[in-house]
Amino acid sequence: MAQKAVELILMRQLASCLAVPVFLVDPEGTLLYYNEPAERLLGRRYDETGEMPASEWATMFTPTAEDGSPLPADELALSVALRKWHPAHRGLIIRSLDGVTRRIAVTAFPLEGQGGRRLGAVAIFWEDRPS
Repeated sequence: MAQKAVELILMRQLASCLAVPVFLVDPEGTLLYYNEPAERLLGRRYDETGEMPASEWATMFTPTAEDGSPLPADELALSVALRKWHPAHRGLIIRSLDGVTRRIAVTAFPLEGQGGRRLGAVAIFWEDRPS
């Protein structure tokens, strides 16, 4: 396994200490980590999934738009943050790996290191419950 940038290692450490669900990817969109609060919403422990390419994680949770129409992987907030290199936000519906359908809100932002190094992106999300 290739050595990760220190900023990604530190972001993973920070995510592991947060109570908000966090999803971390590298510049190619490869899943590097998601934390325990994300495990509860996604329906599977990170230890059981491990690193995976964007083509896999972007579809495994069966994302749909809020109107129920299929949501292409490139329209996910995390994909937009990586591709356009700016923050993105989106509400969507997922079917978690434990079979539960959840409405979530996702805010994603690119991670840029010193000297303009593109390190990847982070998504912070939460279950979007009616008030």
